[in-house]
Amino acid sequence: PTSASLLLSGTLPTFGKSFGGMGGYIAADKSVIDYLRISCSGSMYHNAMSPIVCQQVITAFQIIMGTKCGNVGKQKLDALRDNSNYFRRELEKIGLHTYGDYDSPIIPVLLYNPTKILAFSRECYKRGLAVVVVGFPATSVVLSRSRFCVSAGHTRADLEAAIKDIAEIAKTLKLRYAVSSFG
Repeated sequence: PTSASLLLSGTLPTFGKSFGGMGGYIAADKSVIDYLRISCSGSMYHNAMSPIVCQQVITAFQIIMGTKCGNVGKQKLDALRDNSNYFRRELEKIGLHTYGDYDSPIIPVLLYNPTKILAFSRECYKRGLAVVVVGFPATSVVLSRSRFCVSAGHTRADLEAAIKDIAEIAKTLKLRYAVSSFG
């Protein structure tokens, strides 16, 4: 199989952030899996996931599906979706450009100018906000961004306070590009 056929015939989900684990899996045709098993260094020279991590992922799935802990999984997923959508909507209201889709708890905010990466990170840190900033070479030079990760455990008050702080930072650093092309 070619790399193009791998992209077209399979998916490559991970067990990282979503399941509090590590590793992942590939879902594809048997011919693709057979090819990967004999040709990928990760398959030949890497250890398998530990039994503890495997059980952690299985338990996370059981909670999400409601076969363990009642409806806690549904409540957490609903809270995560509501928090994520609220936070994204509020970021957009203050004039920030966001990437990604509604319902996603990972919310990239475009900073654009690489000189604003450090300033944004420092201002967030001063206010107790945890952000991940990303710039060149991980992105193109003019698509620098910050990523916010929303949790089901955040309260509405947590999110409102964060939005208030981010609005101040965005105004100071001139990041409100939806309001003005000068930020």
